[in-house]
Amino acid sequence: MGTRSRATTRRQFLSATAAIPVVAGVSLRASAEPGAGVRGPELLIRKTVGPVAVSSGNGKQALQIAVEQMTAGKSPVDSAVAGVNVVEADPEDMSVGYGGLPNADGVVELDSCVMDGPTHLAGAVGALRNIMHPSRVALVVMRRTDHVLLVGEGALRFAKQHGFKEQNLLTDRARERWLAWKEAHHDDYIPPGGNSLDPGDANQPRRREEREWGTIHLSALNAAGDLGACTTTSGLSWKIPGRVGDSPLIGCGLYTDNDVGSAGSTGRGEAAILSNGAHLTVEAMRRGLHPKDACLETIKRVAHYTRIPRLLNNRGEPAFGLNFYAVNKKGEFGAASMRPSRFRVCDSEGERRVDTAYLYGR
Repeated sequence: MGTRSRATTRRQFLSATAAIPVVAGVSLRASAEPGAGVRGPELLIRKTVGPVAVSSGNGKQALQIAVEQMTAGKSPVDSAVAGVNVVEADPEDMSVGYGGLPNADGVVELDSCVMDGPTHLAGAVGALRNIMHPSRVALVVMRRTDHVLLVGEGALRFAKQHGFKEQNLLTDRARERWLAWKEAHHDDYIPPGGNSLDPGDANQPRRREEREWGTIHLSALNAAGDLGACTTTSGLSWKIPGRVGDSPLIGCGLYTDNDVGSAGSTGRGEAAILSNGAHLTVEAMRRGLHPKDACLETIKRVAHYTRIPRLLNNRGEPAFGLNFYAVNKKGEFGAASMRPSRFRVCDSEGERRVDTAYLYGR
């Protein structure tokens, strides 16, 4: 009798607390402080109702579309793809899709992946040529095959089999940039000993010139608590033909766990691959870290393992850029980067730009 009474009371308590509404936009100061030497915005924990989407800095319109799609009942992964399609079709964004900067041969090669939280399935394409929307092809790979990743000529054949039309993705603006690079005689080949840990090695090349890395990542959470994400890119400018970056590799440029959260990256793909960065970030959230702190932990891990002198600046810091973005199951979001940067978010408070946490000053 007494046990049944206590159980009934507990059920009534849980029912009552579950009915308490979550207030959109409520921000609480977290007790955790950023690590020593880490700079960035004050940590905010946000409880939101309705869809939440985060993206890289070039995702303003993409986020708005993704949230509109989720509000209309579309799944998070379909909404994420609909959002990034705008960037893939924009010739002014030279790091994604049509108008993207080409490889060393002057050919645009695209990488993309998607991941669906509820099914825990993913699809991806790498080194795909002549198709404007690789994210849509990745979605078909996920839904119409038993595979995760198709690359190169096989990916193109698959896309054409499913009705995607070929077109020239190289714009005049991108072609002119490629010709200027060719005339400067730079490439990605490293001489013998060039990847040595010895900074005095005679073959140790100088740090490479700054190049455009680009990419768009978008992670989305709907009002039901389901997650989905997409990352899409034309990859590193002037890359060796056939090079595949982190963007189509599940766990590197994107990872989604419907029990925990979703994360993705932009920047130096090789660093995200070697750290398995997106998966590492989601696992940090699983341990209870806020998305911002989870992203920052991954950035620290990358910095720790960057040891080859040609990848370091004069202060011994990684000379490249890398960003991670994340949203968790509760709708909390955050991002972190090597150096000061900004990302975008769209939720019940609207679409806006937010500072990342970061490890080093400029």
